[in-house]
Amino acid sequence: MSSASSENVVISGLGPICPLGIDQESLWTALESRTSGVRKVASLPADEMKSPFGGEAWDFTGDIEQFGELERGTQRLIRKGMRMMCREIQMGVAASQKALEHAKIDLETVDPERIGVVYGCDYIQTTPDEYGDAVRHCLDEDGSFDFGRWAEHGIPQMNPLWLLKYLPNMPASHIAIYNDLRGPNNSLTMREPAGNQAITEAYFAIVRGHADCMLAGSTGTRIHPLKSVQASMQETCAGPGMDPDRVSRPFDLDRQGMVMGEGAGAILLERRENAVARDATIYGEIIGYGASTVIDADGTPRIDRALENVARQALETADISPSEVGHVHAHGLSCPITDAQEATAIQAVFGDRDSAVPVVAAKSYFGNLGAGSGTVELISSLLAFQNDRLFPVLNYETPDPACPLNLVLDTSTPPGDSVLNLSVSPQAQASSLLIKRC
Repeated sequence: MSSASSENVVISGLGPICPLGIDQESLWTALESRTSGVRKVASLPADEMKSPFGGEAWDFTGDIEQFGELERGTQRLIRKGMRMMCREIQMGVAASQKALEHAKIDLETVDPERIGVVYGCDYIQTTPDEYGDAVRHCLDEDGSFDFGRWAEHGIPQMNPLWLLKYLPNMPASHIAIYNDLRGPNNSLTMREPAGNQAITEAYFAIVRGHADCMLAGSTGTRIHPLKSVQASMQETCAGPGMDPDRVSRPFDLDRQGMVMGEGAGAILLERRENAVARDATIYGEIIGYGASTVIDADGTPRIDRALENVARQALETADISPSEVGHVHAHGLSCPITDAQEATAIQAVFGDRDSAVPVVAAKSYFGNLGAGSGTVELISSLLAFQNDRLFPVLNYETPDPACPLNLVLDTSTPPGDSVLNLSVSPQAQASSLLIKRC
């Protein structure tokens, strides 16, 4: 075992916010029962999206009760801060508060200088209604936007606090302020790989002796007035030709593309000795990690090579062989090209075991949650450890020769003793985590 792994950094708290529910029980029940979280989108007009279907965090309304059991003082702080949180940030804060609660950690007994936050997110975008009045005040007689009017006539129409609702460092900032967490604090904007990378950085904060506990996770969305349009123009998205609960189908021959979703996840990391001393439930131990970006000289993203790199890095840092991996939690985007490239990467790393290593893909249940995906997917695998069985890949009906993977199709497959969690962006920015079952 490598020296980094010997630090025994473990996971002792889980906080999911996703289309399958806003607690661990709801998430696992949906996964085990093959219940899809993809429906007709309610928050956006159907004509704003290529497909009218998506995975919204249906149960999350932003009510303070959904942030977990809070002391009255903390509850007041969060209520006050809500006006400076867009939905992505709200989900991130709620997931983190739930992870703290789930860990049953008494913050009064923890040195606030020794617990911090690392949080990942998408590029958080404002919504058109935030600047609609400002734009209208800058239109000339022909209805064209006059940039020369912006400073004098446009900006005064903006809410002076509007930017605070969308800054990518705000999830980590809010979480730290509300809980008086004064340790290392950082924010990552890496889209889909952000969750694994945030957890890795939090892990190193503990390994390097800068903290004893860390909150880490990620939040994101594709269900947004602007992001949904951008995704439809820049990425391969599923069309409206299938029922909503069948449209997300990773690695299936008839997959059409990505299904848009939203969600957040958070975990609490701490030294094993600390977790044992306070009799905490341990859900897993971080033993490996990886990060890579591969782009050809002509600008072509190489998702296959990036994912292969991070998988090998995770095995190397954990000092284990491919045969010791219990299951792979694939990125599983449901895009024809991306899935084939990911399958190639998994096959390259696991060799002859490509037909034996179990592979799951939670995106089949809720689509692409943006930066939130990786952490929610990791939590799903940790719950599989707790329940001693894997959940099936949803909507896998027709094998694709380009994706020769041993996909889990029922609830009889054991999760093994470890999970390799993979995430990648369309730009071939990839990340991985290798977690040992405890």
